[in-house]
Amino acid sequence: MDHVVLKKKLSTYLSEKGYLRNVSEEVLYEVILAWENWTGSSAEFYRSLGFTAKQMASLIGKAKKLKREGYYGEGEFKQIKVEGQVPSPALKTDPCSGIEITWNDGKVIRFAQVDLLIDFLKKAS
Repeated sequence: MDHVVLKKKLSTYLSEKGYLRNVSEEVLYEVILAWENWTGSSAEFYRSLGFTAKQMASLIGKAKKLKREGYYGEGEFKQIKVEGQVPSPALKTDPCSGIEITWNDGKVIRFAQVDLLIDFLKKAS
């Protein structure tokens, strides 16, 4: 989202004393999206919106809390396909299956089954 639009939305919640009060959940969601996509420093982010760190800190905190609690939902799922890498049907892809060891030279060796590890250790000794 463009920071100019977000700045205008936030300015509608500005009190006479300069506090951001009663900011809606939708605007908080836009703030957290802009914050997560920001690549510069936090001071630059606040400056781009025209607010101070004190003004924005509580908003970002509230938005993070709502996101942790699942208020905003999961968002869009983006599937990533890696070309040229086909999983072997002989190996299980469960995260809890198999054993992983680090060999003498620092290389990691993964075994899909305990029997394969035992055979390897017998041959290596």
